[in-house]
Amino acid sequence: MTELSEIRKLSSERIVAKIAEKPHETKFSARSPIGIFDSGVGGISTLKEMIKELPNEDVIYFADTARVPYGGRSAKEIININHEIIDYLIEQGVKLIIMACGTSSAIAYPVVANKYKLPIVALIEPGSRIAVRSSRSGKIGLIATVGTVDSGAFQRTIKEMKGTAEVYAAACPLFVPLIEGGFVEAEETKRVAREYLKPLMDSKIDTLILGCTHFPHLSGIIQEIVGPSVILVDPSAEAVLDAKALLKKKDLTSSGSKPATITYMVSGSVTQFKELASKLMGRTVTDVHKVNLVAKSASIE
Repeated sequence: MTELSEIRKLSSERIVAKIAEKPHETKFSARSPIGIFDSGVGGISTLKEMIKELPNEDVIYFADTARVPYGGRSAKEIININHEIIDYLIEQGVKLIIMACGTSSAIAYPVVANKYKLPIVALIEPGSRIAVRSSRSGKIGLIATVGTVDSGAFQRTIKEMKGTAEVYAAACPLFVPLIEGGFVEAEETKRVAREYLKPLMDSKIDTLILGCTHFPHLSGIIQEIVGPSVILVDPSAEAVLDAKALLKKKDLTSSGSKPATITYMVSGSVTQFKELASKLMGRTVTDVHKVNLVAKSASIE
């Protein structure tokens, strides 16, 4: 049994015991908000898709900026972090959660998916699905964090969907800190991108999965490097469509009787998040609160 398999088994047993001790689910309705979370500003790419597809839905966006990046953390850490965030969002009364983080989707989702009553949407299956559908040659590239690439989650899912597909993966550990630092257009970012993408281009891919929600913020640079013949796949777009379908199926879609709101929660600097999120959203982000997550309790400043 691999280390990751052992962690998943132990975590599952522990979580089942905790749920038996204290049911933490809260009631929700069509008027309840949707929860979106990521390690930082990456999930804003998912949030923008949400605004396009579900403009009447209130959203609580949680950015775990105090612990970004997740990509180099152990599987155990990532699973524990995800439980803290999901528990917190449930306490806020959300009706559905989008795990807008590739690393969390790859490592934590298999552990937590069936431990909660409300639906949780991750990125691996939606991203793999649209990549398989988009690729003409079956040669699919993947760029993601070290944790996501090493988990093999995208690779396995793609092969399950299309056995003849060839997946070429590259870990891009510097992208997240560069984006979180506000260096989206920097020459250093472009140089690093060229180095990361060269092996994939040498493999003649025709489709490239942006396997971390931070990476769509670099889509202009990436497309310029790989050329117009390579299709960029943002799993967030398909994940939001899955969320939309789930809400409809469960009769939880908001009627839009009032203006939709977006509330931002961060575990790190409010000022830094406001500045970068405003740039990425293309409008001023104001409703930002600092949240201190400590195991089972959280306080808002």
